[in-house]
Amino acid sequence: MKLYNSLTKKVEEFVPNEEGKVKMYTCGPTVYHFAHIGNLRSYLMEDVLEKLLRFSGYDVTRVMNITDVGHLSSDADTGEDKMLKGAKREHKTVMEIAKYYTDAFFSDCSKLNIKTPDVVEPATNCIPEFIHMIEVLLEKGYAYKAGENVYFDTSKLDNYYVFGNQNENELMVGVRDDVTEDENKRNKNDFVLWFTKSKFEDQALKWDSPWGVGYPGWHIECSCISMKHLGEYMDIHCGGVDNIFPHHTNEIAQSESYTGHKWCNYWFHVHHLNDETGKMSKSKGEFLTVSLLEQKGYDPIAYRFFTLQSHYRKPLVFSYEALDQAAQTYKKLKNRIASISDEGSVDENAKKEWHDKFVEVVGNDVNTAMGLTLIYDVIKSGLSGATKRAVIDDFDQVLGLKLLEADAADENGQETTPVDAELAARVEAKIEERTKAKKEKNFALADEIRAQLLEEGIVLIDTREGTKWEKK
Repeated sequence: MKLYNSLTKKVEEFVPNEEGKVKMYTCGPTVYHFAHIGNLRSYLMEDVLEKLLRFSGYDVTRVMNITDVGHLSSDADTGEDKMLKGAKREHKTVMEIAKYYTDAFFSDCSKLNIKTPDVVEPATNCIPEFIHMIEVLLEKGYAYKAGENVYFDTSKLDNYYVFGNQNENELMVGVRDDVTEDENKRNKNDFVLWFTKSKFEDQALKWDSPWGVGYPGWHIECSCISMKHLGEYMDIHCGGVDNIFPHHTNEIAQSESYTGHKWCNYWFHVHHLNDETGKMSKSKGEFLTVSLLEQKGYDPIAYRFFTLQSHYRKPLVFSYEALDQAAQTYKKLKNRIASISDEGSVDENAKKEWHDKFVEVVGNDVNTAMGLTLIYDVIKSGLSGATKRAVIDDFDQVLGLKLLEADAADENGQETTPVDAELAARVEAKIEERTKAKKEKNFALADEIRAQLLEEGIVLIDTREGTKWEKK
C-alpha cells in the first residue's frame, strides 16, 4: 500500500511500526453545531482508508476524539469559544449541546455508511492526562507560565514548521484583523496548553489544576487521547488539510517534546469541499448538511458516491448539478448490478485475483475513482453472474456504497417487489434515450418514449436525482 505523507510531501510505501497492525487516529468534530457535508468529506475518506487497510489484511485500531471543550473559533487560540457560542445560541448547557451534536454527528455518519471508530473519547474525559502532559512539558522546559496561563514555547524547537517552510501569515487559519494578540506569549506561534485566565470569564467547564481553576487548550487533547489508547508510537494521523497548521503542527511539537522521539510516521490530509464561492463553512450561504440533502430528496449514499469519484488530495467543488449527475450515475450502476443474475458458482480464484487487483489499484494512495472503474470492468468481464456479484460485494467492503442492497421500500413506504432484470435493463435504456432526446430539445420523442412505457405499465418520475421509474 502507498500513501501520500503530508510530512514528507511524497507518496510512500506504507510500513507500520508493528507488522500487520495499524494504529490510526482521526481528529474528531467540535460538537457545537451540525457537521456540514464539507466536514464529512474528511470523515468519508478516512473511513475508506480504514476499510482499505482492513481489506488489505491489517489489524486496525482507530481512535477519534470529540472536542467538547477548549476549541476557540480561531485555531490559533483567539476568537470565541465554540461550545459556549453554541450553548448561548440554543439556551442550553454546554454538555447538553455536546450530547445533542455528538449524537447528530454519528447519525450523519451512519447515513453515509461511515464506520464508528474503535475508540471515541470526549476531551472532557481526559483532564488528568492533559494536566500530566503539561506538567512534563514544564519540567522539560518546553512550556512556561505567563498571565496565569500555561504556554508551549515554540522557540525551544529546532524545526517548528515540520510540514514545510510555510508563510506564517498564510497559515494562520481563521485569524481576523480585529483579534487582539495575546501579550502573554513570548513568541508569535506559542500556543496555550492550559487557560486559567482568558476573556471567557463565564467559561462553563472548569477544572482544578496545579496552575489554578481553568480548562485545556485545544491542541493538547489529540496528543493525550491518542497516547492514552494507542501508546507513544502511532502509524497514521488523519484530518482535513486545514488542520495542518497550526493544529497538527502544534500536536507534533508538544507530543515529541513530551516523548523525546518521533510520534507519528504518516500524516493523511483530505482537501476541502468547496462550493462555487469558495471553501464551505457553517457561517456563509446555505448550511449544507446531510439532513438538508435528504429533505431535497437525495440518498446520502449518493453523496458518498460523489466524493469517491474524486481524489482526496484534490479540492472538490460541490453543486446540486454535480450531485444530480453523481446520483443518477449511482442509480444506474445499482440497476446494472441488480440486473446481474446470480447464476453459476463463485470462482474463488477469480475473486482472489480481483481482490488483489483492487488492493493494488485503490491502495495506490486511496484511488477511489479507479476503484469505481474496476466495478465497471467486473460487470463487463466474462465472469459468471455469481462471481461478478461476489467480487462487487468484496469491493464494497471498502467503498461502502451498498451496491448489492435493494431499496427496502418505495417512497410511499410500500415494500418493493423484485424487478425482472431484462425489463430493468430495457427501461433504463429507454430512459437514457429519453434523456438524450430532451437534451437535444426533441421533446416530441421524449414524450413518445414516456407514452410507450406508460402503455406497458411503466411510470416515469422526473426528480433532481434523475428519472426514476416504477410499475403501475
